[in-house]
Amino acid sequence: MYSKEKVILLVEDNLDDEALTLRALKKNNILNTVIIARDGSEALDYLFCKGKYQGRDPSNPPQLILLDLKLPKIEGLEVLRCIRNDERTRYQPVVILTTSSEDQDIVSSYELGANSYIRKPVDFEQFMEAVRQLGLYWLVLNTPALR
Repeated sequence: MYSKEKVILLVEDNLDDEALTLRALKKNNILNTVIIARDGSEALDYLFCKGKYQGRDPSNPPQLILLDLKLPKIEGLEVLRCIRNDERTRYQPVVILTTSSEDQDIVSSYELGANSYIRKPVDFEQFMEAVRQLGLYWLVLNTPALR
């Protein structure tokens, strides 16, 4: 069962992109708690309540995972593979939010079960609009699968 608080897990190693995403969320009045994981290993620790997240309540999964592909330690596609291969996280909404426009990254993301693939726009206004739409769809309109 999902708690009332809708947490967003932002998996992003670039501090500028992190700040930009947080600013866009705030400007669009998306005031959810945002957990930042700066590499793939930290993201998996958060999701599976390991390491420094060992005490996290596993019954309160993130409502949305915003996942970059180019990450240290464990790359984004491998994080996505781990998410989809585990019963506890199989149905978590995962939006790939990346600068990669490589066709193979797009295909691989969808083959591994990404819910959406969004290229980070360079223009801030375009990015603001993309984040607004993400928030509206995934945090307001979408009905998540209950486990």
